[in-house]
Amino acid sequence: MLSILTLNVQAAALARAQKLLTWLLQRDDHVIILTETSNGPGTRHLLTGLRAAGMSIAHQPSTDGDRGCAIASRIPTRPAPHLTAGISLPGRAPAVILGTDPTVTILGLYVPSSDRAPAKLAKKRTFLATVTDTLARLPTTDRAHLVVGGDYNVISRDHQPRYPGFRPFEYEFLDALALLGLCDVHRTLHPDVQTHSWIGRAGNGYRFDYLHAGPGLLPHLAAAAYLNQPRLEGLTDHLAHSADIDAPAAGGRGAGTSNVVACLTSRTFS
Repeated sequence: MLSILTLNVQAAALARAQKLLTWLLQRDDHVIILTETSNGPGTRHLLTGLRAAGMSIAHQPSTDGDRGCAIASRIPTRPAPHLTAGISLPGRAPAVILGTDPTVTILGLYVPSSDRAPAKLAKKRTFLATVTDTLARLPTTDRAHLVVGGDYNVISRDHQPRYPGFRPFEYEFLDALALLGLCDVHRTLHPDVQTHSWIGRAGNGYRFDYLHAGPGLLPHLAAAAYLNQPRLEGLTDHLAHSADIDAPAAGGRGAGTSNVVACLTSRTFS
């Protein structure tokens, strides 16, 4: 069973990062996508601790202090420069290829937020457009076993409750993923459930955090959930989002790297 988790860490300071690391290591996910990382000591502590636990790390710190995204993996990885080269803010879009058979590619995203200021809207629009263009150029065989996940900072057209202020290009990003054959994992498994992954100060709920999977993985989606524990414990202001992709388990979730690879390669995806 390939377990994937995405969590916005809210640029955690060191004290909060220490608690976040404890929570993450208790779960033993195979792949963790961390969004809203920073260049500060909190993010360094998280990534150092995950690396010390045997995980490989893909993270490109920003030279201008911009927030970013990181991928940690218990499964051996190799870089995926073809997925990051054309993206306007590569520090917000790490990508790795897992050492599985067939290979599964992971693209993490931390989409810029926007308070409707023109410069921020342009930054967000450009980032989403370059991500969409990059994914559209991928061969369909590569998209078949692709997982995209993170904090997209967009909501769907049918989101409940409805909110004013979102621009057409923001709704169009989720539309584009669907047209490219990338399915919303949670909605696929729970089509009648409207969930929220970030709660504003006024109590308004937004679904900003997602996992999408290619059509070759669709028959193997086993579970998806939003986990409120990190938010309730004050570790971050987001819920975590997890998904399990069924590849016959040999060693279980907490298996060492060699056992994980063995269990994932024991059966091919369709």
